[in-house]
Amino acid sequence: MPRTVGFIGLGIMGFSMARRLIEAGHKVAVYNRTASKAEPLVALGARPAATPRAAAEGNEIVISIVTDSPDVEEVLLGKDGAVHSAAKGALFIDMSTIAPETARRAGQALAAKGIAFLDAPVTGGDVGAREGTLSILVGGGRTDLERARELFDVLGKRITHCGPQGAGQTVKACNQILCALNMMGICEALHLARLSGIAPALVVEALTPGAGGSWALDKLGSRIARGDFAPGFMVDLIQKDLRIVQDAAKRLGLSLEGTTLAQQYFGENQQSGEGRLGTQAMFKVLERAIGKK
Repeated sequence: MPRTVGFIGLGIMGFSMARRLIEAGHKVAVYNRTASKAEPLVALGARPAATPRAAAEGNEIVISIVTDSPDVEEVLLGKDGAVHSAAKGALFIDMSTIAPETARRAGQALAAKGIAFLDAPVTGGDVGAREGTLSILVGGGRTDLERARELFDVLGKRITHCGPQGAGQTVKACNQILCALNMMGICEALHLARLSGIAPALVVEALTPGAGGSWALDKLGSRIARGDFAPGFMVDLIQKDLRIVQDAAKRLGLSLEGTTLAQQYFGENQQSGEGRLGTQAMFKVLERAIGKK
């Protein structure tokens, strides 16, 4: 059954996710800070919205996927936020990657207005967003998850209820640790191969099915092998996510040495003007370090 959806945020992930919902037959209103990004979706039948408030108006479900915790608070609860036009009983789903405590605060603020809330960050990169194979990590009530399932099934292949509000973001923080440390392993392995006279593409093909294989080796290792550093997920964004990870770990008294090293590498990308490249650009940091020896 077609649902009425307000969709806020049309970045690398959000654009493809909104397009999938439109192509699945749902009635979607789209908002993006840079309005021109919405034009291809409007051509597919979406309704353009000038503000988050306008995107929420008349819609039973509102999805947001924006950059950081303050952005989520602004588009949902700010002066022109979606909360101001949403009907009582609406369901808001934030699919950004933000701090767990921000998700909990948003959920409490929305509950006071009679609006349900799920934090539902995703993993699977730009490929998963285009193909509808994302993993969706859901925090909030099971009943609200079931209300959203029809839409989630369009966007993702695996939907996991992680616990109460904020739990989805906690599991996403765990994911970002794995992404960062996995990227370090991939970059070190491909440099070892390269310096030994073995083509990185061969290593990716040979090892992806084995015990050392991973989604990142398959998708991002192959990009490294062909010199493709375009972003599926940007260095700047994983650095934001790893700050969230470290804040959560600090509250628990947990030291994350591997994550700290990954942050240093990604920081060197940023210092070299590579913050808007894909996370596989960590390869360049190690390449420069090797060249100095």
